[in-house]
Amino acid sequence: MDAGDAAKEYAAGFAAGVATVITGHPFDTVKVKLQAHNTKTQVKEYRNALHCTSRILINEGVRGLYRGASSSFVGMAFESSLLFGFYSQTKQLLQGESQSSTPQLQVIIPSAAFGGTIISFILCPAELVKCRMQVQGKDAASYIKYSGPLDCAIKTMESEGVRGIFRGGLTTLLRESIGNAMFFSTYEFSRYYMNKQLNSPSSTHSHQSKLLMDAGIGIISGGLGGIAFWSAVLPLDVAKTIIQTASDTKTSRNPFHALNSIYRRVGLRGCYAGLGPTLVRAFPANAAAIVTWELTAKLLGVKRL
Repeated sequence: MDAGDAAKEYAAGFAAGVATVITGHPFDTVKVKLQAHNTKTQVKEYRNALHCTSRILINEGVRGLYRGASSSFVGMAFESSLLFGFYSQTKQLLQGESQSSTPQLQVIIPSAAFGGTIISFILCPAELVKCRMQVQGKDAASYIKYSGPLDCAIKTMESEGVRGIFRGGLTTLLRESIGNAMFFSTYEFSRYYMNKQLNSPSSTHSHQSKLLMDAGIGIISGGLGGIAFWSAVLPLDVAKTIIQTASDTKTSRNPFHALNSIYRRVGLRGCYAGLGPTLVRAFPANAAAIVTWELTAKLLGVKRL
């Protein structure tokens, strides 16, 4: 992959990140509130995702569902740009001259895990600000109030230093490396087998029907990839939310300590808090990301197997 194609992959990834936030942020807000409030005691603050959503809409309106979206836009756009860019470049590097159209796990997993590891360093501070903004509201009297993402970042730096803005860094790294290995493996294999079935040598398609078919394959493979990602790493995401939104700065940053504490307080269901809105969000948000990535790359002239 030459420098021009690499830059185009990063640009396509940037567009995918924007699409992800627009599609998925309201679901993410509900997920974070469930994780932050429903893991403290046996008594649930919110009965379910629908109850949480209705409370947000009644108390804060639609704007409440997009709380923290500005920091998420910045974080997700750059994170997605780097993820797709590093994944594509590392994948090609590991494949070498043998550019096989058949997905290879020994190439996909390290490429995706490497991309996930790199983006975790950008994603961690962006998500810390996003989560702290999201847990605010009339139902969250125990949390510090911030006027906006910048105010949140400044106050965190003032009270906890640089280390504070990277609170939950290890958990984010684990979530992103494992999760993206699951995401890209599921995406690549489902895309390959759907293309194999729909694009047999005997089949003929017009240009328009080919575009629609590619979009359909992108929607399904991206959506399945998103579900695989979150099904694998949701407990780590719960631990990350608890670590990043804890009002006590002395709270352990070890994700396994956090999960053990949640399990002792509320049982296994606490480790999967926010599962409903997470899976509901996973399909459309990741479908939008993949379709946007593939379409933008195609418009920019990037050739992909």
